[in-house]
Amino acid sequence: MKAALLKSFGSPLAIETVSVPVLGTGEVIVDIVATRVLSYMNEVFDGTRNYALDLPIIPGPGGIGRVRAISPDATRLAVGDWVFCDPTVRSRDDIVAPDIALQGLTAAGPGGMLLQKHFRHGSFAEQMMVPTENVKRIGAITPEDATRWCALGTLLVPYGGFLAANLRPGETVLVSGATGNFGSAAVSVALAMGAASVVTPGRNETILADLVRRFGSRVQPVKLTGNEDHDREAMKHAASGPIDCVLDIMPPSVSPTVVRAAIMTVRPNGRVVLMGGVGMAGGAGLELPYPWIMRNCISIHGVWMYPPDAASRLIALVRAGLLRLEEYQTTAFDLDHANDAVAHAAANAGPFRMTVITP
Repeated sequence: MKAALLKSFGSPLAIETVSVPVLGTGEVIVDIVATRVLSYMNEVFDGTRNYALDLPIIPGPGGIGRVRAISPDATRLAVGDWVFCDPTVRSRDDIVAPDIALQGLTAAGPGGMLLQKHFRHGSFAEQMMVPTENVKRIGAITPEDATRWCALGTLLVPYGGFLAANLRPGETVLVSGATGNFGSAAVSVALAMGAASVVTPGRNETILADLVRRFGSRVQPVKLTGNEDHDREAMKHAASGPIDCVLDIMPPSVSPTVVRAAIMTVRPNGRVVLMGGVGMAGGAGLELPYPWIMRNCISIHGVWMYPPDAASRLIALVRAGLLRLEEYQTTAFDLDHANDAVAHAAANAGPFRMTVITP
């Protein structure tokens, strides 16, 4: 089959013919129809992000495709089914604290690297071998629809955060980082889950206005000034009531003071979800006042990715019409132009914009 390989950090992807994956027990082989290209894949490939990848590797986290072959322990899947390939691979011998690898992207710790040795190759290829439990049926779609369904990979991240926080219909949510790719996805997911109001702080007034245009009066934009105390009060005022849940999904480049201003808007007995990158680039970490956390009974959830059943539940929200994939504008490249796709994704990052490869 044809595939794009990363052979060394800093080198372009090599488009080559490689051996097709061989089916084993507990695995499914999928013909990849479309796969998203993360906006920061160029930083992964040049080594800037220092992701744990044992090279050479076929990159690509997740994708949309059709089942080609199933192993004997699968009882519901059928050849030809349209599916989402969930890249969050978990070890099967410790259900309480499994090791995790993101297939085709990175791995967490020594256990994750062991997983990557087997479930290593991602979706920048014509076929992909996936753990059976990571293959999620999406129902009948057309090949043209497959590119837009790639948005599941983006939407699932904030969905995992809201599931951890037990977000309930009618609550007020604040999304810290709402003008980014994952943050704007968080806004749409919170509304689909029944949030009564979503406060969206940010500096880009054009994007803030676009969020209101897309989703209406349930979105409450706040223009940030950089003054921590002023911004905190402005966010509280925009909510017109207690803020039940704050989700932070800011990138590593953002100052911790900006993140803290958003987090400390949450009401007493409220919940905070941390999914962003504060301190990951080597800067200062997030400092929160111990007395404020304790006296206000604040629950803080650190969340990486999402639980195993999240993809199927999110697909149900899409099928019910509560979550609109039509918000996403997609640009597609064939596999021969994978390097062009990576460059395009980096240059065209932003809310509801997606670059895909169609092997």
